[in-house]
Amino acid sequence: MVKIDPLASKFSNTAYLGFDFGQKKIGVAVGYMDTAIASPLQTIRSIGYSPDWSLITNLISEWQPVGLVVGISKQSDGSDNIITPKMEKFCRQLQGRYGLPVHQVDESLTTFSAKQLLFDDLKLSAGKLWAVQDQVAAQLILQSWFNQNS
Repeated sequence: MVKIDPLASKFSNTAYLGFDFGQKKIGVAVGYMDTAIASPLQTIRSIGYSPDWSLITNLISEWQPVGLVVGISKQSDGSDNIITPKMEKFCRQLQGRYGLPVHQVDESLTTFSAKQLLFDDLKLSAGKLWAVQDQVAAQLILQSWFNQNS
């Protein structure tokens, strides 16, 4: 007889992964629509300015999300900035590779907010800050999406 974890079965169909895209590294967060709570998960370093698709594929396989959420950066007037087209390309690649819905959310100031939380509030060192700020930014992106959609 196979034992089934009741919590795993309750949340297994509502997982989402959130992404804070950057050219050098990508922050990843995970959360469940049932709880509407996002948590930092991992920072993925890019390979030659390209996402490490093998690590992203592993996360998709492990968490089996029903959707993905990506922060999109824009200028204060709503126009694209220099990285916006790269973020939108990342969204298209995610959708094409995994066939999951990809939701875009405004990521204005999420990295700044993550740095402020980690450095000012938690007194993290600069080295540790660099290692985790993107996954905390991804958490803020995913949490923002949950707050708008739950």
